[in-house]
Order: sequence, then structure tokens, then C-alpha cells
Amino acid sequence: MAVTRGFLGRPPADSSRVPPGQYVTRDFPVLSAGPTPHTRLDAWNFTIRGSVDNPVSWSWAEFQALPHERFTVDIHCVTKWTKLDMAWAGVPLDTFLDAVSTPAAHAMAFSDGGYTTNVPLADLRGGKAWIVDEYDGQPLDPEHGGPARLLVPHLYFWKSAKWIRGLDLLTDDQPGFWEMYGYHTYGDPWKEQRYYGD
Repeated sequence: MAVTRGFLGRPPADSSRVPPGQYVTRDFPVLSAGPTPHTRLDAWNFTIRGSVDNPVSWSWAEFQALPHERFTVDIHCVTKWTKLDMAWAGVPLDTFLDAVSTPAAHAMAFSDGGYTTNVPLADLRGGKAWIVDEYDGQPLDPEHGGPARLLVPHLYFWKSAKWIRGLDLLTDDQPGFWEMYGYHTYGDPWKEQRYYGD
């Protein structure tokens, strides 16, 4: 059997960490619904609004002053790649959500460029989600969602909205950008919830 020099193939996968239908990659592919926004940091803020007593916003400087966590998680993309042991730093969503009172059960993440995605509020609480501004020890590149993105690693990666600017808290669930085009409303990779009806 001939093997091309330097070709290693796909890395071996620990099946307990890789959902059905996924393959492991060493790359960090870039997939976006539109052009990459480039937001000035002095114009950036993160806002929680909607079904809240009072909307709350944090400037970039205020966000940077919040305690950041460093953590490592696996990411699973709906296009079937999985990347293991991704090192991030960011602020837990609990920090922001604890600042508001709400009857809401759902959230719509909204981003620069007009992207939206819906996530149950329970999936953003309890240490399950972050606003991240660093990947692999470096500031998050715009192509990967910088200056900051939502990170919800237990759901397919389209739920981790790039270029995040805030959350609309909702009493009723509504579809976001990809969900309106037939993607699953929840997106659990372990149940292969890629598309409507999965």
C-alpha cells in the first residue's frame, strides 16, 4: 500500500467524545452566513433586552473587567466536523443573566451582520455557555467571531453565534436565521438534530 509522505489521515477519535455522524479535524474551519463584520471595540457592547425589567449593557471595557474563565471543550459543527480540546477564555453567561430579572424561557442571540439563533435560556445558564473573546491563548480572530462570540459547546456550533452583541429574552420560542431555513430548532449533536424533523 502506498502512503503519501506527510499524510496522516484523520486523527483517531474517542467515540465517547464524538457524536454520531461526526469526524475529527485538526483544523478550525470557517463557515459564515455572510461577510465578516469588523466592529471597533469602542463601539462594541453586549446587551440583554426583551422580557426584562430593565435592559442592561456592558461596554467592551466593562466586559474585559469581568472575571474570565479559561476552559477546554469539544466543538461539534452541523457540517459534521468535530474539533477536540479547544481552549477558550470568556465570561460565563450566568454573570450577565444574573443582572436581569425575567419571566423568559428562551433567548434569541443577535449579532453584528444580522445573524440570530434561538437557544433555551436553560441551556445558557448553569455554567453551560460563555461569551468568549480568546481562543488558544490569543484574542479571537474576526473570522472566528471576534471580538466576541457566544459559545454553547453542548449544541451544534451554529448556536454559538459569532460577533455576538446581545440576547433578546423571549417568553415564546422563535426561530433564528438558520432555523428559518430548516435547521433544527434545538441542535443536539448527540441526537443528530441537524434539520427540522430530525
